[in-house]
Amino acid sequence: MKEAKVKFSQARVKEILADYRLAVESREASIIGRREVFMGKAKFGIFGDGKELAQIAMAKVFRQGDFRAGYYRDQTFMFAIGELTVQQYFAQLYAHTDVVADPASAGRLMNGHYATRFLDDEGKLKNLVENKNSSADISPTAGQMPRLLGMAYASKLFRQNEGLREFTTLSDHGNEIAFGTIGNASTSEGMFFEAVNAAGVLQVPMLISVWDDEYGISVPQEYHTTKASISKALAGLQRTETEKGFEIITVKGWDYAALMEAYQKAEKICREEHVPVLFHVYEMTQPQGHSTSGSHERYKTKERLAWEADHDCIRKMREWIISDVMILPEEIDDIEREARQSAKQAKERAWKAFMDDVRKDQRVVTEMLERAAQQSTHHGEEIARVLEDLAKAINPTRLETMRAAKQTLRLIHRENLAAKEELVQWLKNSEADNHDRYSSHINSVSEESALKVKRVDPTYTESSSFIDGREILQACFDAALTRDPRVLAFGEDVGRIGDVNQGFAGLQAKHGELRVTDTGIRECTIIGQGIGTALRGLKPIAEIQYLDYFIYALPTLSDDLACLYYRTKGGQKAPLIVRTRGHRLEGVWHAGSQIAMLLSTLRGMYIITPRNMTQAAGFYNTMLRSDDPSVIIECLNGYRLKEKLPDNIGEFTVPLGVPEILREGSDVTIVTYGSMCRVVMEAAEELERFGVQCEVIDVQTLLPFDLHHAIVESVKKTNRIVFADEDVPGGATAFMMQKVLEEQDAYQYLDSKPVTITAKEHRPAYASDGDYFSKPNPEEVLEKVYAMMTEVDPGKFPSLY
Repeated sequence: MKEAKVKFSQARVKEILADYRLAVESREASIIGRREVFMGKAKFGIFGDGKELAQIAMAKVFRQGDFRAGYYRDQTFMFAIGELTVQQYFAQLYAHTDVVADPASAGRLMNGHYATRFLDDEGKLKNLVENKNSSADISPTAGQMPRLLGMAYASKLFRQNEGLREFTTLSDHGNEIAFGTIGNASTSEGMFFEAVNAAGVLQVPMLISVWDDEYGISVPQEYHTTKASISKALAGLQRTETEKGFEIITVKGWDYAALMEAYQKAEKICREEHVPVLFHVYEMTQPQGHSTSGSHERYKTKERLAWEADHDCIRKMREWIISDVMILPEEIDDIEREARQSAKQAKERAWKAFMDDVRKDQRVVTEMLERAAQQSTHHGEEIARVLEDLAKAINPTRLETMRAAKQTLRLIHRENLAAKEELVQWLKNSEADNHDRYSSHINSVSEESALKVKRVDPTYTESSSFIDGREILQACFDAALTRDPRVLAFGEDVGRIGDVNQGFAGLQAKHGELRVTDTGIRECTIIGQGIGTALRGLKPIAEIQYLDYFIYALPTLSDDLACLYYRTKGGQKAPLIVRTRGHRLEGVWHAGSQIAMLLSTLRGMYIITPRNMTQAAGFYNTMLRSDDPSVIIECLNGYRLKEKLPDNIGEFTVPLGVPEILREGSDVTIVTYGSMCRVVMEAAEELERFGVQCEVIDVQTLLPFDLHHAIVESVKKTNRIVFADEDVPGGATAFMMQKVLEEQDAYQYLDSKPVTITAKEHRPAYASDGDYFSKPNPEEVLEKVYAMMTEVDPGKFPSLY
């Protein structure tokens, strides 16, 4: 250290040098990571180089109990808070499928996707107050923003709702900040603007850091952002003495001292006052370009590249340490050597662990193939060549080992060899192991799984009253809000008027605005509020007013919520109930049944389609007792139909994946759900007049679908099947057909070709008859079922028309 006036205490100097070492080690990890991709050890790399100092500064104010929703540049931050080791960083780069090696995703995501494990080995929430929490990253740009809003909103609820004070492992009186990070180009996304506006309205402790390196891949800032500055573009959000809003702070990304000071200011405002903060970090660089997919030399000028080299944050920090902290260059050189060596050693450990894991199976299979080659009387030389090819692989994968085993089994499939039986058994075990590695944890496997919720039937007495379906739901929601202080509901018009169909009527007045809440028209971040609050241990019901409007929220539902449990391999869960309504009535945007859209994009969520409000109430009770996310689609035309109120309205449950036979019959099985149940039942009653006995089955839930294969038992009796719904042709009816005919093997019991009854290939028309002519009606069901019987016995069932 130089002999000069001391500006910093020894402790502070030590801290500064530790920060510098971490920045250098993180940069070296990025450089090595890029090299590993080019060497073929990893398929793709995206790194956080150039962002190191800002992330270290942010980490300084990130406390236990805080939450992060970031993106793929945040490696240094994760290192700095102690929730990612450099070895784990490389394990994710190599896609190591061991959850210990890569706790964030168990090799299921490309590198740069960070997460901490919120759940213990039994699937229960840990003490989140004692941990530094990172929600699981997703790739879609700005996709982290809706969830960020929800996690910040949870802090507001924990601070203001006294009923939540008992949940001390979930929050410290709402003193947690939700830290978000986003690249400057991604601030152009609608999700960003929607979340920022909502945070300003809600006044929640959300601290958004924008890493601004002036590009979005190859596109410069002036093409992205008004005034080429997100802080200038959003200046109208700045709070004043008389108006609530955002605090906006700007700082240069290479100025270590200024970053430290600015983050301390931002944290104090955000944590103490619950005011959202936009933290714009500009003059950042990205030394290696966007990713390993291309070179930034193709689109950056020589002048820009030279500026970036001069303003590299690590270079600037080194200069500052020498000039202001008075550390000799030789001492800094030593720190840099140690940091680079440490990163290299971590990479080597990660690679060795990864290859050792892969080669376990390779060694076992190699021994089996050697025995097979010795035992085979016809194919020894061919198996030897398979062995030779397997041994030649420089960086072998499980795929190569699996192919070698299967190739050998094909060669010896006519021979009776002991090695053959060994290989077959290995193959079965390996398929189970690989299912666990790559395909497990789509839905909850914990004891709180929705599939394990005990069935409780509704009870009635002579005094049980017939009331509107909306009142059934109202009573159910009232009971849930009374039973559990963690339950809350929010959405457009949910609060003051109790939703457009009055399911929450009067419940805001009874339970308070924090429990039953109106939101703006912003479907994407309504779902984000639900994800964030559910991640933090609450039990939200987020309403999307009509099923048609799911399209506005579909990326957040699909990319974030539905795959959360899967992409963390059981490390995080968000048991959000998404409430909506659909089917019947008229109008292109208010009566849709886009079920196929949900079936193809929401695997990982349960899709529940109750035929009436009593069944819906039972499903709400089930899901509120579970840790799975779900969509419950209420029937639009059922709110004013009379139903009998169960005496145990808040307690009875309906099991998932269990169809119900609404009408027994011997001629035709009709499989349907939701509002179509009433249509089909009306047709079945009319068909009985013609001597046709229909067995009508309500599947009740589409995901999961008929877990115990009850439908095939009906087909064994009737030998005919019809699938009816309101989706477009080839939609949910095709899904149900595949499930029953292929998965349940019902095809072998059919005497007539299967029939589907669907809506037309457009959304419903608005005219008074639009519902009738756009979607299946009782006459159409009758005619198609009767036509089946005409084909069977034209004498008994002559043509109707």
